Amino acid sequence: METIVNFIGLILALVGVIMVYDARILTKKFFGFGDQNQAAWGLKILGFIIAIIGALIIYF
Repeated sequence: METIVNFIGLILALVGVIMVYDARILTKKFFGFGDQNQAAWGLKILGFIIAIIGALIIYF
């Protein structure tokens, strides 16, 4: 059971890091509104929070 929870935490951390790194590309690909800077900023914040949650799951 602990291995499964660690794997889920690893996946969450990975998704968070990918969201932070590729925020501009993901914004252009999925969103079509004009203010892409604010959308990329929002994705970076969300990715950071998801990465922190995943890292905390792995740590504890």
